[in-house]
Amino acid sequence: MLSQKSKYAIKALVALGKSSSPSHVIRISDLAAAENIPRKFLEAILLELRKQGILASKMGVNGGYYLLKKPSEIFISQVMRLTDGPIALIPCVSLNFYEPCLECDNEATCSIRDMALQVRDASLNILSNTSIQDLIEKENKLKKKIK
Repeated sequence: MLSQKSKYAIKALVALGKSSSPSHVIRISDLAAAENIPRKFLEAILLELRKQGILASKMGVNGGYYLLKKPSEIFISQVMRLTDGPIALIPCVSLNFYEPCLECDNEATCSIRDMALQVRDASLNILSNTSIQDLIEKENKLKKKIK
């Protein structure tokens, strides 16, 4: 399941990606109001994304956050891993956070692990190939359908 933290991070990145120029600064209060995200929670998320080199911030009256990378270079799998950690359903199939399951005698014959591998691979195929730019474009297409 997509956590609230990951969802808010993705929503914030999409909003920042829609801005008119790469260095266009958006205030936290404006972003929180526009995306209906609690401000304090958003502050923590944006700080984490800044520490990871996805965002930068500008201090002062005209301060705020802006993308350091192009929206096409920020992938959903990356955002989810930064905000939540593993994407895999169980730790023994995680690519970046592997841990053996304590109750498992043999990973090679575990049917649960085999199923979880299939889910992980299918999910990663989508999440690793979907960028913030893709979500912006999809949102624009969906809005055109409604009009």
